[in-house]
Amino acid sequence: MKKLFGVVFMMVSLGLGYLYSKKNLSLSTELKPISNDEVQKRLHLKVREIEKYLKNNPKYNDEIFFLADLKIASGNNRFFIFNLKENKLTDQGLMAHGSGSETGVEGKLQFSNIPNSYTTSLGKYAIGNDYIGKFGKAYKLYGLDQTNNKAFERFIVLHYYEKVPYEEQSSPICNSLGCPMVNETFFNRLEKIIDSSKKPILLYLYY
Repeated sequence: MKKLFGVVFMMVSLGLGYLYSKKNLSLSTELKPISNDEVQKRLHLKVREIEKYLKNNPKYNDEIFFLADLKIASGNNRFFIFNLKENKLTDQGLMAHGSGSETGVEGKLQFSNIPNSYTTSLGKYAIGNDYIGKFGKAYKLYGLDQTNNKAFERFIVLHYYEKVPYEEQSSPICNSLGCPMVNETFFNRLEKIIDSSKKPILLYLYY
Protein backbone atom coordinates (compact mmCIF):
# COMPACT_ATOMS: atom_id res chain seq x y z
CA MET A 1 0.00 0.00 0.00
CA LYS A 2 1.39 3.41 -0.91
CA LYS A 3 2.22 5.65 2.00
CA LEU A 4 -0.39 8.33 2.43
CA PHE A 5 0.73 11.85 3.14
CA GLY A 6 -1.53 14.03 5.29
CA VAL A 7 -5.10 13.30 6.17
CA VAL A 8 -7.34 11.81 3.50
CA PHE A 9 -11.06 11.27 3.74
CA MET A 10 -12.72 8.20 2.39
CA MET A 11 -16.43 7.81 1.87
CA VAL A 12 -17.99 4.71 3.39
CA SER A 13 -21.56 3.53 3.12
CA LEU A 14 -23.08 5.88 5.69
CA GLY A 15 -20.26 8.22 6.61
CA LEU A 16 -16.64 9.16 6.65
CA GLY A 17 -13.63 7.19 7.78
CA TYR A 18 -10.17 8.56 8.26
CA LEU A 19 -7.21 7.30 6.29
CA TYR A 20 -4.03 7.54 8.25
CA SER A 21 -0.68 6.09 7.26
CA LYS A 22 -1.17 2.39 6.50
CA LYS A 23 -4.66 1.85 7.87
CA ASN A 24 -8.04 3.50 7.65
CA LEU A 25 -10.84 3.46 10.18
CA SER A 26 -14.27 2.68 8.86
CA LEU A 27 -17.76 2.24 10.18
CA SER A 28 -20.11 -0.67 9.93
CA THR A 29 -22.72 0.18 7.32
CA GLU A 30 -25.39 -0.20 10.00
CA LEU A 31 -24.00 2.62 12.15
CA LYS A 32 -24.68 6.32 12.21
CA PRO A 33 -21.54 8.01 10.82
CA ILE A 34 -19.10 9.93 12.96
CA SER A 35 -18.79 13.21 11.08
CA ASN A 36 -16.74 15.30 13.53
CA ASP A 37 -13.13 15.45 12.36
CA GLU A 38 -11.66 15.87 15.85
CA VAL A 39 -13.64 12.87 17.11
CA GLN A 40 -12.30 10.80 14.23
CA LYS A 41 -8.75 11.94 14.93
CA ARG A 42 -8.96 11.10 18.65
CA LEU A 43 -10.51 7.75 17.86
CA HIS A 44 -7.77 6.87 15.41
CA LEU A 45 -5.03 7.78 17.89
CA LYS A 46 -6.59 5.74 20.69
CA VAL A 47 -7.16 2.72 18.46
CA ARG A 48 -3.50 2.76 17.45
CA GLU A 49 -2.50 3.16 21.10
CA ILE A 50 -4.59 0.15 22.14
CA GLU A 51 -3.24 -1.84 19.20
CA LYS A 52 0.30 -1.22 20.43
CA TYR A 53 -0.68 -2.06 24.01
CA LEU A 54 -2.23 -5.35 22.96
CA LYS A 55 0.92 -6.43 21.16
CA ASN A 56 2.78 -6.16 24.46
CA ASN A 57 -0.04 -7.66 26.54
CA PRO A 58 -1.26 -10.84 24.79
CA LYS A 59 -3.43 -11.89 27.72
CA TYR A 60 -6.17 -9.56 26.47
CA ASN A 61 -8.55 -9.99 23.53
CA ASP A 62 -6.65 -8.64 20.51
CA GLU A 63 -9.60 -8.47 18.14
CA ILE A 64 -12.32 -6.62 20.02
CA PHE A 65 -12.11 -3.75 22.48
CA PHE A 66 -14.31 -0.91 23.74
CA LEU A 67 -13.63 2.83 23.78
CA ALA A 68 -15.50 5.84 25.11
CA ASP A 69 -14.77 9.44 24.13
CA LEU A 70 -15.78 11.68 27.03
CA LYS A 71 -15.37 14.85 24.97
CA ILE A 72 -18.53 13.82 23.14
CA ALA A 73 -21.68 15.07 24.89
CA SER A 74 -23.45 12.42 26.95
CA GLY A 75 -26.58 12.73 24.83
CA ASN A 76 -24.65 11.48 21.80
CA ASN A 77 -23.20 8.05 21.06
CA ARG A 78 -19.73 7.94 22.56
CA PHE A 79 -19.20 4.34 23.67
CA PHE A 80 -17.73 2.39 20.76
CA ILE A 81 -17.03 -1.25 19.97
CA PHE A 82 -14.02 -1.63 17.72
CA ASN A 83 -13.06 -4.70 15.72
CA LEU A 84 -9.31 -4.50 15.25
CA LYS A 85 -9.19 -7.44 12.85
CA GLU A 86 -11.63 -5.69 10.50
CA ASN A 87 -10.32 -2.24 11.48
CA LYS A 88 -13.74 -0.71 12.00
CA LEU A 89 -16.35 0.31 14.53
CA THR A 90 -19.10 -2.27 14.80
CA ASP A 91 -21.44 -0.68 17.36
CA GLN A 92 -21.95 2.45 19.44
CA GLY A 93 -24.19 3.74 22.19
CA LEU A 94 -24.74 6.30 24.93
CA MET A 95 -22.75 6.23 28.16
CA ALA A 96 -23.22 8.19 31.38
CA HIS A 97 -20.25 9.61 33.29
CA GLY A 98 -19.87 10.29 37.00
CA SER A 99 -21.72 13.16 38.65
CA GLY A 100 -18.43 14.25 40.23
CA SER A 101 -17.03 14.88 36.77
CA GLU A 102 -19.43 17.77 36.21
CA THR A 103 -17.81 21.21 36.45
CA GLY A 104 -20.83 23.41 35.88
CA VAL A 105 -19.34 24.49 32.58
CA GLU A 106 -21.03 23.06 29.50
CA GLY A 107 -18.73 20.77 27.54
CA LYS A 108 -16.06 20.65 30.25
CA LEU A 109 -15.54 17.66 32.54
CA GLN A 110 -13.06 16.83 35.28
CA PHE A 111 -11.66 13.42 36.18
CA SER A 112 -9.98 11.83 39.16
CA ASN A 113 -9.05 8.52 40.76
CA ILE A 114 -10.14 9.57 44.25
CA PRO A 115 -12.45 7.24 46.23
CA ASN A 116 -15.93 8.63 46.96
CA SER A 117 -15.45 11.45 44.44
CA TYR A 118 -18.12 10.06 42.08
CA THR A 119 -15.88 11.08 39.20
CA THR A 120 -15.09 9.10 36.09
CA SER A 121 -11.47 7.98 35.81
CA LEU A 122 -9.76 8.07 32.44
CA GLY A 123 -7.53 5.28 31.19
CA LYS A 124 -7.49 1.66 30.16
CA TYR A 125 -9.55 -0.93 32.03
CA ALA A 126 -9.63 -4.70 31.90
CA ILE A 127 -13.20 -6.00 32.06
CA GLY A 128 -13.43 -8.69 34.71
CA ASN A 129 -16.02 -11.15 35.94
CA ASP A 130 -19.70 -10.35 36.08
CA TYR A 131 -21.88 -10.28 39.18
CA ILE A 132 -25.43 -9.31 40.09
CA GLY A 133 -25.58 -5.94 41.79
CA LYS A 134 -27.98 -3.11 42.55
CA PHE A 135 -28.72 -2.51 38.87
CA GLY A 136 -28.61 -6.13 37.75
CA LYS A 137 -25.75 -7.76 35.91
CA ALA A 138 -22.53 -5.77 35.95
CA TYR A 139 -18.85 -6.32 35.19
CA LYS A 140 -15.97 -5.57 37.52
CA LEU A 141 -13.36 -3.22 36.12
CA TYR A 142 -9.63 -3.20 36.81
CA GLY A 143 -7.78 0.03 36.10
CA LEU A 144 -4.53 -0.47 34.20
CA ASP A 145 -3.17 3.09 34.45
CA GLN A 146 -2.15 5.45 37.24
CA THR A 147 -5.21 7.51 36.45
CA ASN A 148 -7.65 4.68 37.21
CA ASN A 149 -5.79 2.05 39.24
CA LYS A 150 -8.23 2.47 42.16
CA ALA A 151 -11.23 1.45 40.06
CA PHE A 152 -11.74 -1.88 41.81
CA GLU A 153 -11.35 -0.24 45.22
CA ARG A 154 -13.88 2.42 44.21
CA PHE A 155 -16.38 -0.19 42.98
CA ILE A 156 -16.26 1.24 39.47
CA VAL A 157 -18.05 -1.26 37.23
CA LEU A 158 -19.63 -1.48 33.79
CA HIS A 159 -23.40 -1.66 34.19
CA TYR A 160 -26.72 -0.58 32.73
CA TYR A 161 -29.42 1.66 34.15
CA GLU A 162 -33.03 2.04 33.09
CA LYS A 163 -32.83 5.83 32.89
CA VAL A 164 -30.04 5.83 30.31
CA PRO A 165 -31.87 6.35 26.99
CA TYR A 166 -31.21 4.25 23.93
CA GLU A 167 -31.57 6.96 21.30
CA GLU A 168 -29.39 10.03 21.03
CA GLN A 169 -30.83 13.29 22.34
CA SER A 170 -29.92 16.98 22.41
CA SER A 171 -29.81 17.28 26.20
CA PRO A 172 -27.39 15.56 28.62
CA ILE A 173 -28.38 12.19 30.05
CA CYS A 174 -28.31 11.14 33.70
CA ASN A 175 -25.06 10.74 35.65
CA SER A 176 -23.56 7.73 37.38
CA LEU A 177 -21.50 7.55 40.56
CA GLY A 178 -18.34 7.27 38.49
CA CYS A 179 -19.16 4.09 36.58
CA PRO A 180 -19.42 3.78 32.79
CA MET A 181 -23.19 3.28 32.69
CA VAL A 182 -25.13 2.40 29.53
CA ASN A 183 -28.59 1.60 28.27
CA GLU A 184 -29.84 -1.94 28.96
CA THR A 185 -30.41 -2.82 25.31
CA PHE A 186 -26.90 -1.70 24.42
CA PHE A 187 -25.55 -3.51 27.49
CA ASN A 188 -27.11 -6.73 26.23
CA ARG A 189 -25.02 -6.47 23.08
CA LEU A 190 -21.88 -5.76 25.10
CA GLU A 191 -22.71 -8.70 27.34
CA LYS A 192 -22.73 -11.15 24.45
CA ILE A 193 -19.31 -10.00 23.34
CA ILE A 194 -17.79 -10.04 26.83
CA ASP A 195 -19.23 -13.41 27.82
CA SER A 196 -18.14 -15.10 24.60
CA SER A 197 -14.58 -13.78 24.76
CA LYS A 198 -11.90 -16.26 25.87
CA LYS A 199 -9.68 -13.39 27.00
CA PRO A 200 -10.49 -10.22 28.98
CA ILE A 201 -11.64 -7.30 26.88
CA LEU A 202 -10.19 -3.82 27.26
CA LEU A 203 -12.21 -0.65 27.78
CA TYR A 204 -10.50 2.70 27.18
CA LEU A 205 -12.05 5.92 28.52
CA TYR A 206 -10.41 9.04 27.10
CA TYR A 207 -10.95 12.78 26.82
